[in-house]
Parts: sequence; structure tokens; C-alpha cells
Amino acid sequence: MKYRNALLIVLLVIVADQALKIYIKTHFANGDDVKIMGNWFRLHFIENEGMAYGMKLSESVIGKIVLSSFRLVAVIFGFYLLKRLINKGYGKGILICGSLILAGALGNLIDSMFYGLIFSDSPYSCFSGNYENMASLLRDHNKEAVAHFTNFGQGYGKFLQGKVVDMLYFPLLETDMPKWVPFWGGRTFIFFEPVFNIADAAISLGIITLLLFQKRLVHDPSKAPAEESATPDAATEV
Repeated sequence: MKYRNALLIVLLVIVADQALKIYIKTHFANGDDVKIMGNWFRLHFIENEGMAYGMKLSESVIGKIVLSSFRLVAVIFGFYLLKRLINKGYGKGILICGSLILAGALGNLIDSMFYGLIFSDSPYSCFSGNYENMASLLRDHNKEAVAHFTNFGQGYGKFLQGKVVDMLYFPLLETDMPKWVPFWGGRTFIFFEPVFNIADAAISLGIITLLLFQKRLVHDPSKAPAEESATPDAATEV
């Protein structure tokens, strides 16, 4: 697999991720929820200042800057590592997974670096609502409640302080738990509850694939020739 092919995977994920994020940011009020396929697939616009699936390192501005800076260093190192793996001749599987993980990290990093500089804020407000489809949202919601592009540097935040846009919501199962169930008794249980984006999905797909097929995908190609050369010798001894 060539380096340009890996970069193409990264580029495709970034384009899809950013296109959807920008559309949501500029057409949805924060908190808007739109049904796409019944109740189990919805677009639900939220923003977070942390990691994938809304996890946070800290509530402070310093925590946000530290997280974004760490993510920037990790992405730079990721491109370097991907190049080395390709040069060493690793297989397509691990390279594709690495490209997906790198693309996801870069997708969310772009939000953190630039969204605060180029967008007005999307505060969670009473303007958000629940809509049966996209047509009803575009027809009925308050267009003044959505974010807009601003002159560079005049947005809601500074460099590395942008909020990550999430919107994909798959509440596949929603039920009230019986009161006798420990800890969750009497509460509403939702599976799958996290709201995420395409970048998060790319990271998850890459990591889960590596974990499930680790033995098949992760191996040092430099050891292959030695193993192959050992086979004829063993046959000769027999």
C-alpha cells in the first residue's frame, strides 16, 4: 500500500466529517433533534469540549488547551508513524486501520483548532426542538438561532479552544428499567446513547478492527523472510 493511498483514505474521511459538521453547525440550533429513520437513527446536534463521544479531560480552559495540544502532537506523530509502517512493508489491513484512526483524530482536531475562530457560538437554548424530518426542521426552526461563519479570529473562541460538533445518534433501544434492577432500577435505559460524529466512528472502526483481528493484521514483515527460509531447512533435516 502506498502512502498516497493512505492519505486518500484520510482525506475522504476528513471531507465527509467536516462537510456534515459544517452543515449541522450552520443549519441546526444546539439541541435540535431530527428523525432520519424512525426513532432509532436521528441527527441530534450537540457540542463538546473534550474527546470522542463527549468525554472530557477537564472543565477548565487549560484542560481544553492541553487536550487539543496533545491531539495535535498525536496527529503529527501519527502521520510519521503511518509513513514508517508503509516503508517497512506492513499489510493493507493495519495501514487502513491506522489511516482511519489518524483521520478521526485529525477530524476532531480541526474542530478544536479552527471552529472557535470561524463560527459564531451555538448556545444550547429554547430554540432547539424535535422534528419529524429534515423538511420540518428547515421550515419551522428559528434561523437566527444557528451559528454563522465569521471573519477569521472573530468567532466564539480562540485557537485550540473550538468545540467538537457531534450529531449521529442511534438510540436503538429505549425502555424503563424495573425498580428491582440494581443501580438502574426505575430509570430510563437507552442503548446506544452516545452522540458522535464521523471522525469518532472512524476512530472506533479502526481500533475495534485492530483488536478483533490483531493476530492477522499486526505482524512484523521483517520476520517473514526468516520464517520462509526456515521451512526448506526443516524439510531437508527430515
